[in-house]
Amino acid sequence: MGHITSRDAYKNLEDRINWFTQGAPVSDSLYQILQVLYTEKEAKWVAKLPVRPFTAKRAARIWNTTEARAEKFLEHLCEKALLVDSFHQGVRKFVMPPPMAGFIEFALMRTRGDIDQKLLSQLYYQYMNVEEDFVKDLFYATETKLGRVFVQEPVLTTENTLHILDYERASHIVEEAEYIGLGTCYCRHKMLHVGHPCEIHAPLDVCLTFGNVARSLAQNGGYARLIDKAEAMDALERSYAHNLVQIGENVREDPAFICNCCGCCCEALQAARRFSPMQPVATTNYIPRVEESSCVGCGKCAKACPIQAISMKEGADGRKRAVVDTEICLGCGVCAHNCPTKALELKRRPMQVITPVNSTHRFVLQAIEKGTLQNLVFDNQAFANHRAMAAVFGTILKLPPLKQALASKQFKSIYLDKLLSSQLNREKRHS
Repeated sequence: MGHITSRDAYKNLEDRINWFTQGAPVSDSLYQILQVLYTEKEAKWVAKLPVRPFTAKRAARIWNTTEARAEKFLEHLCEKALLVDSFHQGVRKFVMPPPMAGFIEFALMRTRGDIDQKLLSQLYYQYMNVEEDFVKDLFYATETKLGRVFVQEPVLTTENTLHILDYERASHIVEEAEYIGLGTCYCRHKMLHVGHPCEIHAPLDVCLTFGNVARSLAQNGGYARLIDKAEAMDALERSYAHNLVQIGENVREDPAFICNCCGCCCEALQAARRFSPMQPVATTNYIPRVEESSCVGCGKCAKACPIQAISMKEGADGRKRAVVDTEICLGCGVCAHNCPTKALELKRRPMQVITPVNSTHRFVLQAIEKGTLQNLVFDNQAFANHRAMAAVFGTILKLPPLKQALASKQFKSIYLDKLLSSQLNREKRHS
């Protein structure tokens, strides 16, 4: 009977995780991962928690326990990086982070002895590098991507520097952040444990988190170390020097993370290689152009490209030159950084890449595309509070008509239909 109860706890947790728009396909590997990360009691209790942020008082009601006992257990889960806490107007709230970028990565963002990190790394490798379901779901299930690439600012020309938007610059994210955390790169840490150390010997301590996520990870268990802006810029400079690609949350305002990624360890860049020409993350608004007269055919750009988007081809004159596959290029600028003759120059893409405004905007877009919009509004069959409803509906009202229609169809809400109808009537009156 105990075995059945234990299995039910982890199965219920799997269901709870898949209540997110970004889920985790069920497999034996995922089940074993959850067994390493969670005790049976933790799995049982976390499976009952709401999707949206909640207080210790609400958790106590759900778990049928005292508020003091609930808060102590919630703090314990924060110390294991299975929950993240926040403070708003003096009220402490908790939330379960999604799998990526979330509790899967947090577990390896520092060295720890309370879990078997080598075993966990082996399970992660099986789940993400051997099995394909999770990676495909994470990167290709929706048109709106989880992550986006930041251009390497040092390689931009003066003209490009004048026209680059603030949210396109990693340095701007650093300057605007209230909190900045520096942690161990989960990808390279994982690959080190499974016997595939980084091929370019990239540094481990360059994983950047921002805002509340950085504060929570630093104050609960030391999964990140709070740093100042100067040290964060140093992490970016070290990453540029090692030809790492900056991939951050795909939002314009307050991104939670910027990873500094190598092609040999990062799941996103590996997916770009394996599933080419499909792109796993949103590209930058730049594309490299080769100045043929300056290209000496050294091949340094092709060797440095993390997703193998550059090849060396012989021209009619018998000389080899770099050729960029613009269909798969991420526009990171690593190639231009490595060109000794400056034959590669980044140019603005002819079509602007659209970036969601904030996390709510991204969640709604992904939920519409994946058919899970109702999960953002309903939570464990309980109707959302008005503030949460307003945030979701406010985002929907700013969407193009086609996506509004899809949202209405998925949600099947009289309230939403009336909002969309009212907006359409207002637009007609003002047209």
